[in-house]
Amino acid sequence: MKPRMVHLHYKTVEKLIRLKKQAEVDGVYRMARRIHTVVLNHEGKTSGEISNILKTPRSRVSEWLKNYEHYGYEALLEGYRPGRPAQLIRQQRSVLCDIIESGPVAYGFLGRVWTSPMISRVIEQEFGVRYHPVHVRRLLHQLGFSVQRPRRALARANPEKQDRWHRYTYPNLKKSPCQESSVDLRG
Repeated sequence: MKPRMVHLHYKTVEKLIRLKKQAEVDGVYRMARRIHTVVLNHEGKTSGEISNILKTPRSRVSEWLKNYEHYGYEALLEGYRPGRPAQLIRQQRSVLCDIIESGPVAYGFLGRVWTSPMISRVIEQEFGVRYHPVHVRRLLHQLGFSVQRPRRALARANPEKQDRWHRYTYPNLKKSPCQESSVDLRG
């Protein structure tokens, strides 16, 4: 099997070395390691040799080189995760947005507020794709929806009375140090 070799222009190598040094200064060591992998490969080192030098699995080195070949410099940046491709296409996401905006009652649920397990069920019924509720939250965030949490406030509460209670009544209710009791408990 022919080893993977990346051939770079000398200006690109200089740029990568500068970026590696900057990444090390910034403390982004994983990114510096990926850049170092590409530079070492350009210098003629194989994946096995690079994995021994960097103390990294050979499969990881091959993956970094492959990503660099396919995506270029962007693949070396911190935060780049190729990940699994989206399971819902654009039209399906649009339909899902319409369903969510119409509300859970319109879809046939009894509750008035969407939950991620409910939306997960809708996605499975409508599109035949199974999503975990945690991932549903990420998907909703990508679609521009936000999490709404109920406020813990009484609807008809009087702020003046609440303030008076917090200032005067509540401190008197707090437990005080145990005082000697004059009650005879022996019966």
